[in-house]
Amino acid sequence: MPFHLQAADDLPHCRFALSPLWEVQEAVRTLKVRSRHGYHLPWLRRMRDAAAGLDLRPLWLLMPERGHSPDFLCPPPAGTVGTIEDELARVRGTDPGRARAELARSLADAPGAADTPRGRAMLGDPVRAVRELTDLLELTWRVLIAPHWPRLRALLEADIAFHSRRLADGGPERLFADLHPRLTWADGTLTVGTRSDLEQVRALGADGLLLVPSVFVWPDVVSGFDPPWQPTVVYPARGIDRLWAERGDATPDALATLLGRGRATVLTALAEPATTTALAHRLGLAPSSVSAHLAALRDAGLLFSNRYGHQVLYERTPLGIALAAGA
Repeated sequence: MPFHLQAADDLPHCRFALSPLWEVQEAVRTLKVRSRHGYHLPWLRRMRDAAAGLDLRPLWLLMPERGHSPDFLCPPPAGTVGTIEDELARVRGTDPGRARAELARSLADAPGAADTPRGRAMLGDPVRAVRELTDLLELTWRVLIAPHWPRLRALLEADIAFHSRRLADGGPERLFADLHPRLTWADGTLTVGTRSDLEQVRALGADGLLLVPSVFVWPDVVSGFDPPWQPTVVYPARGIDRLWAERGDATPDALATLLGRGRATVLTALAEPATTTALAHRLGLAPSSVSAHLAALRDAGLLFSNRYGHQVLYERTPLGIALAAGA
């Protein structure tokens, strides 16, 4: 049944944010759920030995196939870009009563989980459960996510810049038109198709809706967060199909002869809008070098740029598209 988020008017307040802790949690879920492997198989192969050294069963126990995962383990980010230290501190500070209630709800959604030794231990001592779960999240961050965080962050920031522009240009209708197949916007209501058996309706308050792009949530979309959390939708970021690809020189020689190898490489890589940081991480180049190439290509009429907040997004002009394709 669907989950409905209803705005007080036809144009709700939306803000974007990214969360390192969300990537930790969803990476753990990806290791558990085979249907999520897909695009992430290269990452799974690289991290096989490291993941084997982690005991993720306490977290997996709280990830029922259909049901509730504790909100306190991954609260919505407070700012635009959360830090893992701040997010883990929020988890460590969870009220024990709230933690026990959420643990009980999650364990109840996995038949028999509450009666396992680990389930009983969590419910019997929620203070210890919060401490041990937070320590495990922190260790998982260091082992599985931190080595890749610059690449992940660049992709997530590029996604936010792209979708912020779509929201500014065309409102929620354009934003949600292709954000995810299970998201639809009509008459001031965002409907999220879920696998839950319950139909849920929640009004958007003054804080509006929080949108969080994620690498590892693919192919799913996550919504909800009961009060006092802000209504949140976590959706797959754009470009994950190329995220784990090994960098190679796919720049046509003719284009390199015309523009120079560096500028041709940057133009070829801009198959979709991106920021300087995203391109630098994707190509393995220094941001200063990429910035210089982008400026030269823009001055030549092959790119244009738009600023959205602190982000500058670069796109090919029709001439740039034709030149890259014709080469």
